[in-house]
Amino acid sequence: MKAYLAVVCLGVFTVMALSNAIVPVLPAFATGPAWEGAVYAAYFLGAFLSTLPGGILSDRYGRTLVIRIALALTVASGALLFCTTGPLTVIVLRLAEGIGAGLFIAAGMSYVNSQPDHTRMSGYYLAMLNVGLVVGLAASGWLAVRFAQPALGIGVFTAISCAALAASLIFHEMPGPALKTGTDLREAAGLIVNHARLWYSAIVLVGITGVVSSLYPGFSDKPADVLGFWIAAMSVTTIIAVLVFSRFPVPALGAIRWSAIFMIGGVLLAYISPFGFVVLGALAGIVMVAQMEVLSGERDRQGLVMGLFSTSSYLGMTILPFVAGLISAGAGYPEAFLVTAVLAGTVALSICGLHRHCLQHAP
Repeated sequence: MKAYLAVVCLGVFTVMALSNAIVPVLPAFATGPAWEGAVYAAYFLGAFLSTLPGGILSDRYGRTLVIRIALALTVASGALLFCTTGPLTVIVLRLAEGIGAGLFIAAGMSYVNSQPDHTRMSGYYLAMLNVGLVVGLAASGWLAVRFAQPALGIGVFTAISCAALAASLIFHEMPGPALKTGTDLREAAGLIVNHARLWYSAIVLVGITGVVSSLYPGFSDKPADVLGFWIAAMSVTTIIAVLVFSRFPVPALGAIRWSAIFMIGGVLLAYISPFGFVVLGALAGIVMVAQMEVLSGERDRQGLVMGLFSTSSYLGMTILPFVAGLISAGAGYPEAFLVTAVLAGTVALSICGLHRHCLQHAP
């Protein structure tokens, strides 16, 4: 089991690092902000579209197969990106890269959350995910400047992805309980309804980190390197939070509710000081571990459940920054931050109601 956990952690590191490797060098792959935005967004569109199917396929055909397919797609798209500069081709390859990432995230989370020690393992998994984001961003920018080769970071992380793919072919997931062989729409709809407030918390609380990251370049007068530092600091504090929180048994619903309350303050703090990035990053780490803890109860449908969880998170990262951008353009930045803080408050109220419901129906 430890060997396969290492494969999964290496895989999520490389997938995330490769996804961010293009960000510091976007102008080399796209001409103008419109094309840059399209290249950046194509990845998230692919991930959003593939996470739920990835979870369903994990339940039906096994997580190992889906992880191998995801890593193969990651390697292929990364290798082609290393050799390509045309914006339309890059957009298609970023879409494919996002599809591979969505498949991997769903299957990887399904494996981690199905294990007996799932809380601690989810801490390792989420930590490696965020380490990949930070390293991909920092290393690819440094390599591009040091060697005057914009695509070098993409090439390096593609090579590491090859190692992850090879490891997935060597090591196999240990046999567990038999997986169901079918998934119907009624079962998916039932899970959506049963955990509706949890999905809402994922959309809003994960999406808030995207809101602050997307608003700050236009809102702040800070140079790009300083902004990059604070955005990276948010991921670093997430890493610390998931590793620490996953080792202490804390009521999951209470952790989500109080994190949402503190996120109100974190968003308002971000309007005054970039230190809000640190606060929001730590709270996001606590929230994700707690959400996975709640969903671990769906033992025989972890693929589908984690697919829905990942889809909710990507949906939040897509919708909330877009809405906040519209608000800031029409009313101003203070209003955008205020609306975002109010949304965090609605999650606190929603989870509070869910907590009372669980207590009333407890055996």
